[in-house]
Amino acid sequence: MFDPPPSSREMYTVPLDLRYSSQTIASPPKLACAGEFPVYKIVRTSRLYEQIVQQIEESVLNGTLKPGDQLPAERDLAQRLGVSRTAVREAVKTLREKGLVEAYSGRGTFVTNGTSQAARQSFDLMVKIGQQEGSPHLAELRLILEPGIAALAAERVKEEDLVTMREAVDVMDHSQEDPQAYIEADLDFHLALAEAAANPLILSLIDSIVGLLREQRIKIFNVEGGPQRGQFHHKCILAAVERRNPEMAREAMRAHLEQVREDSQALAKGKPVGKRPPSSSRLSS
Repeated sequence: MFDPPPSSREMYTVPLDLRYSSQTIASPPKLACAGEFPVYKIVRTSRLYEQIVQQIEESVLNGTLKPGDQLPAERDLAQRLGVSRTAVREAVKTLREKGLVEAYSGRGTFVTNGTSQAARQSFDLMVKIGQQEGSPHLAELRLILEPGIAALAAERVKEEDLVTMREAVDVMDHSQEDPQAYIEADLDFHLALAEAAANPLILSLIDSIVGLLREQRIKIFNVEGGPQRGQFHHKCILAAVERRNPEMAREAMRAHLEQVREDSQALAKGKPVGKRPPSSSRLSS
């Protein structure tokens, strides 16, 4: 079913391809010829899984493995590397913790975009270490980033981005009493803005703090009038982006984030926030 294990001489001289292509699936795994793919050395040291992790990390860094590529099955990878399945299993676990791969039951293990995952872990850790300071720091970060993102979105937005934003606003309109649906639509709206900015680093950064944004929204959803005020500002932002007006979008986002910060501060102090949402007539200004 599989090629026999390589000889001791072959193990140190023959390169291996760690990608799991359609050809790999359709036929027995084969050792790549020298020059066909970057060389992978068979692991023959203590702490074998660390050597496997290093090889796969290097493949990701040099572009041999790209986001979306599937790794060979556990048994196949163990044979290619000349190690036990236990070592492979431990290596995959470590790679998952690093955010470089994700395993899906019944589908396999795939390379991910590690940038967002690594940043997300760092942000989450910082907030957990400083619970009291975390929320104000997040609000400050958003005030620095998101007005500029909204301005870029207004300049670069495509129709499909607008469709996503409109759908998110519509869901929020009909989910004032459904925290989960409202919050997920709120996140979709802000992620659509990041996508509309057409800068992969911006999208990666916003994606890295989605978990923190969700926690923030959960905390302030029940502040009196919070969802209504938030929805007013979402519509102002959407209107500005639809008009392709960067400065209007920037100011609309800044006003929204100031409102979020006020609600967060009121919640932290145990005070209800009862300001009425601004008049809807301002939406057309």
